[in-house]
Amino acid sequence: MSNDETFAAAYREHYWAVSRYVARRLDGRTDEVEEVVAEVFTVAWRRRADLPAAPLPWLYGVARNCLANAVRGQGRRRRLVRRLGNDDAAHSRHIEAGPEADAPGAWVHDALARLSPADREVLRLTAWEELGIEEVAVALGCGTRAASMRLHRARRRLRAEIDRLCPTTPAKEYGHG
Repeated sequence: MSNDETFAAAYREHYWAVSRYVARRLDGRTDEVEEVVAEVFTVAWRRRADLPAAPLPWLYGVARNCLANAVRGQGRRRRLVRRLGNDDAAHSRHIEAGPEADAPGAWVHDALARLSPADREVLRLTAWEELGIEEVAVALGCGTRAASMRLHRARRRLRAEIDRLCPTTPAKEYGHG
């Protein structure tokens, strides 16, 4: 199979997985998802000779870099808008949602948000993207032992944050523990 055919097969097979990966990390900023995904596959096209036999973890690694570039670019745009004094957010109303508006499991997202970006990423790769530790290592650009240790530590820190946010576990609440 030629490099072009390998790329085309990877694109067809993994476009939606990469799109979901990017969308989950852009937290609802759908206007940016297509742009980042296009950049991922542009990089993959340029480096199509380097595509591994199982390209998805490699594509996730490329997506991580493209997302980092997009976040940096967004920060630069925000600072520029502030300097220009045309911040739309300053002129719009902010509406607080009531306690009944909490999404189920929102506390998990709160705990996850308190972790470092590196911890969040290794947890998301295993939970959201359902990657095995070898694939996580490829996506993160590290060895499997390092990926395994990162995952272990991230899980431990997430557990600590959950305990901090929800000090009473269901077993304790109902007198079972």
